[in-house]
Amino acid sequence: MRSVKDRFLEYISFDTQSQDDAEAVPSTKKQCCLAECLVQELKEIGASDVRTDEHCYVYASIPATAGKNAPALGFISHIDTAPALSGANVKARLVHYSGGDIVLNEQLGIVMSPEQFPELRGQVGKDIIVTDGTTLLGADDKAGVAEIMTMAEYLLAHPEIPHGEIRIGFTPDEEVGRGVDFFDVEGFGAAGAYTVDGGAVGELEYENFNAANAKLIVHGLSIHPGSAKGQMKNALLIGMEFERMLPEQEKPAYTAGYEGFFHLDSMEGTVEEARLVYIIRDHDRAKFEQRKRLFGSTADFLNAKYGEGTVEVILKDSYYNMKEKLAGHPELIENAKRAMEQLGIEPIVQPIRGGTDGARLSYMGLPCPNLCTGGYNCHGKYEHIAVQDMERVVELLIRLACGS
Repeated sequence: MRSVKDRFLEYISFDTQSQDDAEAVPSTKKQCCLAECLVQELKEIGASDVRTDEHCYVYASIPATAGKNAPALGFISHIDTAPALSGANVKARLVHYSGGDIVLNEQLGIVMSPEQFPELRGQVGKDIIVTDGTTLLGADDKAGVAEIMTMAEYLLAHPEIPHGEIRIGFTPDEEVGRGVDFFDVEGFGAAGAYTVDGGAVGELEYENFNAANAKLIVHGLSIHPGSAKGQMKNALLIGMEFERMLPEQEKPAYTAGYEGFFHLDSMEGTVEEARLVYIIRDHDRAKFEQRKRLFGSTADFLNAKYGEGTVEVILKDSYYNMKEKLAGHPELIENAKRAMEQLGIEPIVQPIRGGTDGARLSYMGLPCPNLCTGGYNCHGKYEHIAVQDMERVVELLIRLACGS
């Protein structure tokens, strides 16, 4: 059998970075290379009903063992990595961590310190996989993929272990919010599922943000600055004015837990036209709707000030809080807690300050809370994961698959 570490190191060698604003799914064809690799591997380890499609989704099954009659249970992870930082040519390194700073890149002076990243203090004695500081690692979510694949191989190699039917799904484009646009819920055939896409070992999440993406397009008027008085409308400055009008204390850097926010993700432009891209988040649905109204009324104020059509808002909901849909399926939460406790893992139940494929799947009829992978600092150069933590997650998935 292959180890979860070896699988993970192979999977992160594939550049699967997804792309914002692409209309196609997958947003980048390179994701299909890993999908095809997973299809081949699933066939080799003896999985059933292995298939992929034109959208780069991967599906497979592990048949129930003799005499085990239980509803089919699914495990899902995504194969893409975030657009925030390159996932190409990942130079991973295994560090047996004994404490203190980890020098990721001596030449560039990139150091990971427990003062900045306190979770490192809990990793002493473990074998940590890190980057060279020039790319992300890809633990989000190739760790989840590796853990599910290792669970699958173990169960297929041990038919004497009783379990119900297991469904496996790997999705593209989760990082750009389109991970389940074409997910075949009916064909997947599970009564419930878990996304394996969280952080520290023990994390169990069944609440997430309500989320919207918003694009602000500011139409200015460029006039030579020498004769601009009373005529120029600087789109960049109007965009900055819009940003200043949003509540300062409700930005990501000042919020935690259940607190929502407005996040300016990118800004570009000229005097003539500027574009600002935002994400809007809140766990509370009523507050979420209030945030969207405030966003729109701020644009209305600036249009009244500078002229109708100066500020254009394009706003689209992305996903909603899965807690509403999981309230009717408490067994998924209780089974996960029990499996963790049986393994000596303390459940860490907390809201997701983001979203997962599971949030949208829950609204598509597949209740789907989120489980840990063991990874830390996703979407950046300080991303890391311990081999021992991935191994613990594999144990957890096996326990869940077998009915804990």
